[in-house]
Amino acid sequence: MGKFSVPSLLALLAAPFLVNGLDFTSPGNPILGDGSIYSADPAPFVVGNEVYILSGRDEASSGVNDFVMNKWQIFQATNPSPAGGSWKLHEDVARPEGLFSWATSGGAYASQIVQGADGKFYLYACAQQRNGASDPFSIGVAVSDSPTGPFKDAHPSGPIISQTVPSPGNSIHNIDPTILVDGGRVFLYWGSFGNLYGYELASDMTTVLANTKVVVTSLTGYFEAPWLMKRGSTYYMLYAANNAGTTSACTPTSYHACIAYGTASSPLGPWTFRGVILGVVSSTTSHPGVYTLGSQSYLVYHTADAVNGGHFRRSVAFDLLTFDDSKSPPTINKVTQTKRSSLTAPRPPNRNIAPLASSVESANGTPIQYWIKSLNDERLLSNPLPPDYWCSWAGTSSPKTNTLTYTWDKDMQLNGVAISFFTDQPAGSNVGVPPPASWVAQYQNAAGSWVDVSVTSGGYPTAPTLTPPEVKFQTITTRKFRVVLQGSGGPSQYGAVGIHEWYAYSPTAV
Repeated sequence: MGKFSVPSLLALLAAPFLVNGLDFTSPGNPILGDGSIYSADPAPFVVGNEVYILSGRDEASSGVNDFVMNKWQIFQATNPSPAGGSWKLHEDVARPEGLFSWATSGGAYASQIVQGADGKFYLYACAQQRNGASDPFSIGVAVSDSPTGPFKDAHPSGPIISQTVPSPGNSIHNIDPTILVDGGRVFLYWGSFGNLYGYELASDMTTVLANTKVVVTSLTGYFEAPWLMKRGSTYYMLYAANNAGTTSACTPTSYHACIAYGTASSPLGPWTFRGVILGVVSSTTSHPGVYTLGSQSYLVYHTADAVNGGHFRRSVAFDLLTFDDSKSPPTINKVTQTKRSSLTAPRPPNRNIAPLASSVESANGTPIQYWIKSLNDERLLSNPLPPDYWCSWAGTSSPKTNTLTYTWDKDMQLNGVAISFFTDQPAGSNVGVPPPASWVAQYQNAAGSWVDVSVTSGGYPTAPTLTPPEVKFQTITTRKFRVVLQGSGGPSQYGAVGIHEWYAYSPTAV
């Protein structure tokens, strides 16, 4: 019996963590949001009346901007509701190196489980080859008699998709497989960084029919995370899109993603773009999955809304998905996100009234890798991605003067201001993002003129800090408040200005 006695071994086998998984009650989205375990890239499926959601586990430490994903896990529930309910989490369903002899550890990215015509469950999984091509990511297939495993390699000779198979191979990032079993036929799509490829598979679920390859270029903004599904006679392709820009219906910054979709009358296309169904969430990445139980369908996705969550510490959520059957083909309606009550509670009284502004504007515009809403979202990160802070960086042509304006719908009283600056260069630099050379705060008076506030203590600090000191001034009443910031450097080139958060303080909490 090794180092365990019979009684201790029996106790170990009876532990819920090992045998039954982790049972928990969810109060709403995200499903598991207490920060104990993070989950991403959901791929739902239904067996009977049981809903299963395969996901990767995000394990990055706070402040680490990288995907640390070593294994897959599965959420299970009976007819669950986005408003909350009972769930079971199977925590260690599979790891890449445990599934495939050719795989290294880590890189347990978006994958999917489907049930084959033989009743078995097939896991199409991302993994990195030990001796891969220029990009080692590949797609392998594992199989199990149970929806939660154990899974074993269904194609021991190697991955079914890589940069070398099927011949002649490809040069893309081979991740994010999505599978549809459709009346005895099997279809596979995958791809990232704007590449979307597809094949039909043989009935054995593993053999790629090389002469069926399609390369999809007609889905506006396609970036990654495809999800292939069928409803009635219409095929739907949901995906993460990031066609950013001021006129984009999808994303305000190039680091964000929305969920868009297209339709086709055949599983291999051609595909027609139809629109956006889920806007930007709190994480920069997005990933769709859809399941139908009875007459209702649900969109499963991930956010950064869990306790201490982030772009690399995401959590699975789901909401009702509906269709407009009066259209041909039926269109998908916009999805309404729901959140647990702790995330939707009224904001407590606070002197910082910046989040109450009805608009936030930059006189020079905002480069698309940054997000003006980050100025007053009350989120401060020690290691932010570009959309987590506002910046005027435009290479060698960053503007000398930067003007940012808050507007409220009614008169507001103010007597303080503070700015948390983001920098990546020292003071005085004319490249990158140094501290600004100077800045002032101004308000619009009753006559419509801009007037400097009358500072009563200290000056305007420019040092980078997540806890900036308050610049106090004589109380004013206004609907418009702005800061004018001068970039450092010159005379012909200036450093950009970067801001984590810009605070506007009232005399009392409101």
